[in-house]
Amino acid sequence: MKTKPIKLLDTVALMDDLPTRRLRAGEVGTVVEVLDHGVYEVEFCDEEGQTYAQFALRADQLMPLHNQGRALRMTLAAA
Repeated sequence: MKTKPIKLLDTVALMDDLPTRRLRAGEVGTVVEVLDHGVYEVEFCDEEGQTYAQFALRADQLMPLHNQGRALRMTLAAA
């Protein structure tokens, strides 16, 4: 399955638990800076917009998200 490239301000989900950083798989954040090829600064905020974590993460630790339901259905159907 091919994933779209991650860009600045993309919404991403964490793929695995990061217990040392107190983050769990599935938490959703925003790419706030592209640090290097395949490395991104991701900010995680609560429902009130308060940042509770911000870390540099590798692309393989993230899943880019989108709000286009059609593309998601096509991806799931191909799996």
